[in-house]
Amino acid sequence: MNEEKQNIELLSEEEAVETNKDVVNENVKDDDFKEEKRFKKPINNNTTSSFGWHRDIKKSFEINDRIQKERLNPHYKLNLNTNKKIRITPLGGLGEIGGNITVIETDKSAIVIDVGMSFPSEDMHGVDILVPDFTYLRQIKDKIAGIIITHAHEDHIGAVPYLFKEMQFPLYGTALPLGMIGAKFEEHGLRHYKNFLRAVEKRRAIKIGDFEVEWIHITHSVIDASALAITTEAGTIIHTGDFKIDHTPIDNYPTDLHRLAYYGEKGVMLLLSDSTNSHKEGYTASESSVGPTFDHLFSKAEGRVLMSTFSSNIHRVYQAIEHGLKYNRKVCVIGRSMEKNLEIAMDLGYIKIPKEVFIDAHEVSKYEDGEVLIVTTGSQGETMSALYRMATDEHRHIKIKPTDTIIISAKAIPGNERSVSTVINYLQKAGATVAYQDFSEIHVSGHAAQEEQKMMFRLTKPKFFLPVHGEYNHLHRHKHTAIKCGIPEKNIILMEDGDTIEVTPKYMKKVKKVKTGKTYIDNQINDQIDSEVVIDRQKLATEGIVMIFAQISQSEQKLIGRPRVSSFGLVSDKDYKMFSKEIEDVLDNYLKNMKKGIIENPRVLENDIRQVVRKHIFRKMKKYPFIVPTINIM
Repeated sequence: MNEEKQNIELLSEEEAVETNKDVVNENVKDDDFKEEKRFKKPINNNTTSSFGWHRDIKKSFEINDRIQKERLNPHYKLNLNTNKKIRITPLGGLGEIGGNITVIETDKSAIVIDVGMSFPSEDMHGVDILVPDFTYLRQIKDKIAGIIITHAHEDHIGAVPYLFKEMQFPLYGTALPLGMIGAKFEEHGLRHYKNFLRAVEKRRAIKIGDFEVEWIHITHSVIDASALAITTEAGTIIHTGDFKIDHTPIDNYPTDLHRLAYYGEKGVMLLLSDSTNSHKEGYTASESSVGPTFDHLFSKAEGRVLMSTFSSNIHRVYQAIEHGLKYNRKVCVIGRSMEKNLEIAMDLGYIKIPKEVFIDAHEVSKYEDGEVLIVTTGSQGETMSALYRMATDEHRHIKIKPTDTIIISAKAIPGNERSVSTVINYLQKAGATVAYQDFSEIHVSGHAAQEEQKMMFRLTKPKFFLPVHGEYNHLHRHKHTAIKCGIPEKNIILMEDGDTIEVTPKYMKKVKKVKTGKTYIDNQINDQIDSEVVIDRQKLATEGIVMIFAQISQSEQKLIGRPRVSSFGLVSDKDYKMFSKEIEDVLDNYLKNMKKGIIENPRVLENDIRQVVRKHIFRKMKKYPFIVPTINIM
């Protein structure tokens, strides 16, 4: 019994240092351990005084406290003696939702992360999508070693064909995004550029220029999304891509937290992380949470079920099809992008669905309404989409019925709210039952809420932080979450598109600004629209146009007869005569006071007439319409 009650003998100073060298900061010298003790073997109770016990317990606390701080901030592992530096320049994706593209470069080499598109605003008439301005890529073309793709969403790959029409580089990614990019190359007549596609393996770093890049599996609203670990001579950069932390994803492949933690333990110089949901508290719901809502809607539906979502959200489509099969429905997929993406996912083996369950649109009428599921595009209210054409009774095969149940399983992208509302109104006017945001779990986001963002900080433990992917208010809120997780405010920069940020293990700072912007694309012809054309369209829509045809006597410098004046978008028919008379008076007055010699130069004369008419209209109507004068000098 006496042996069981024995206490513990203290180690010598040399033994204490040897025992602890595996758990203490490698930068801490052995001298720091003088007078620190460790327990070794039982001794009699009377050997150690109460004062010695207190001293040793307090010293134990101090050592463990230091170990905790080092665990949370392993930045001592960064090479502070290096003179290497990295520059990061976002060319899209900041101050907006979508259009993501970022350049990371050394003095000799560069990689481009994602090449995404975005949607136009309502005043960009005739514009279908926006792609980034590639001016800076042209300037550093010879440095670019490759394009790195994080995942298959359009706001990350949608502009790739437009870049490849001008410049080509090796393009690295996992199977699904490469499959979808390959399909885009087919559409754009770029099939011969498929040899630039390079398939990668997750958890295996590959050398690309001055960088070693590893794809790390993360969960998102599209299959096979990745974060990136980018190792450089300056230090390690983690780029999360778009992510959430879903522990119960449909494919049972959760976020690779272990790999993120692995890099966090090694020491991360810089984190770039998704800010889209930074205002949302708590956690983003799992994709699997949509299943019970689908089951409820399918079980109640007596007629056809139509489900619309993003064409790239393969797991959402898969869940809908699974429930369709559960309730003995045939599946009709409508929409070119939906059909293409589903075919690619099935061909690559991401999902398995018996091909005999699918029917074509023209076959729908052969089945009872209760035997049909229609999966379609149009969740954003796009006017050319299949759902919109069904809602407006313009689709060739599908007409909306009062017995239809329509599930819109997507949230409106900022700026698309009015379009989505419009298509819902059309569907409800047709008598259909529409399930949208009134069902809380009919759609779940693919982006991390605050608690998941905190987990990313705690796993990677970066020294510096750049919030990305979102409007300024999203980046600003993400910054505050980072500060709560121990990142000093001085180590965070809120970037704008075009900002070049220089980072080393010692500092991070903004060093310059490069040219950025958008290129306007007409999807009907897959070609660029000149910015001047778009500006002209905007002006025509808001200011109107005035066309003037007049004959002028050169010898008398006055009008021959009354001028013909036409206007569109400026005055109503009932005011036309008065407006025409005003323009005639303006021209008469100008010709009376015209400088000598101007009438001999028709171009100068037309420009002067344009200016005096524009000034008159602005004084009267506060508008600057297009003025198109056609002058015949007799």
